[in-house]
Amino acid sequence: MKTEIIISGFGGQGVLSMGKILAYSGLMEDKEVTWMPAYGPEQRGGTANVTVIVSDERISSPILSHYDVAIVLNQPSLDKFEPKVKAGGILIYDGYGVINPPQRKDITVYRIDAMDKAAEMKNSKVFNMLAVEEGMKIIEKQD
Repeated sequence: MKTEIIISGFGGQGVLSMGKILAYSGLMEDKEVTWMPAYGPEQRGGTANVTVIVSDERISSPILSHYDVAIVLNQPSLDKFEPKVKAGGILIYDGYGVINPPQRKDITVYRIDAMDKAAEMKNSKVFNMLAVEEGMKIIEKQD
């Protein structure tokens, strides 16, 4: 089985770290993985995304144009990656950073409230860990 994932948000939200955690989790399960970050020169405050592929077999290329799963943390990321989720795929978004929720009917959409949970904990630095934890629970439930 192969799962192709994109995680996207503003620089500074821990997007690349989220991808590293997913990739490392795959390695710990003895899977083949790729981790490919992408971010603008502004890094902090600009958009950042990371593509992670986790597979039982060798991965031919880390470059993708469509994804099985998208985890998006802000509106610009949703606008960019919602159309790139494969039909039947999963889109997970944080309700705090998204004003206009996803509209597609051919994918499964989950809203998570990681920023709200981080605020309740009075620790905004755990936002990305809460988001990746919720995302992993959803992805594992689908398998």
